[in-house]
Amino acid sequence: FRTQSPVGQYIADFYCHAARLVVEVDGRTHAGDQLEHDHQRDSWMRERGIRVLRVQATDIRTNLDGVLRTIQRAAEEQLDVREREKQQE
Repeated sequence: FRTQSPVGQYIADFYCHAARLVVEVDGRTHAGDQLEHDHQRDSWMRERGIRVLRVQATDIRTNLDGVLRTIQRAAEEQLDVREREKQQE
């Protein structure tokens, strides 16, 4: 994973190119216009085969192990998808 990584016109909090997985950390300020911006950005990424996983900052503070397991599972799933896509080519 790279931090503050450019993905197209956006900057992802964390990005794993091999898995085509973005992890975004959302804080309390995610409301109103920010939610709409996030929705547009997530849609743009999904259209390009990039999965977006959003985690809450409070969850990182209170349940880091659980958050890390969720990220690991998502990365493994994405790597499996990419491998199947390569086999079909």
